[in-house]
Amino acid sequence: MRIKTAAVLAVLFLLYIAWAADTGRMPPMLRHLYEYPNGDRVGHVVVYGTLAFLLHLAFPGTRRWFGRPVPVAVASLFLFGTAEEFSQGLFPRRTPDLVDLLCTWLGIAIGYRLARRWSRSRGGS
Repeated sequence: MRIKTAAVLAVLFLLYIAWAADTGRMPPMLRHLYEYPNGDRVGHVVVYGTLAFLLHLAFPGTRRWFGRPVPVAVASLFLFGTAEEFSQGLFPRRTPDLVDLLCTWLGIAIGYRLARRWSRSRGGS
């Protein structure tokens, strides 16, 4: 139950970050990431990676797609991250960025792989 709570809180945090960035209300602590070279990109990898890790552990369900198992929660995060990056063109303070999107995808891939390893080491699937 703790992992599900952590996953839900992480989703809420991601939604908060997206809202804050879209409306120009980014908290100073998070805004400082942009002061470092590629700090926002590191943030994409860390936030999306952490979220993918938690989501896969909390909601490990899969569905078959073209004969392959696809982790539903992680695939949903992938779609959300992609849509969120493209939607930035709709906001005056934001700009879609392909490198940010690639960092999002990288974070999701790393978080998912780590969650699978963690799960297997603990006797899960």
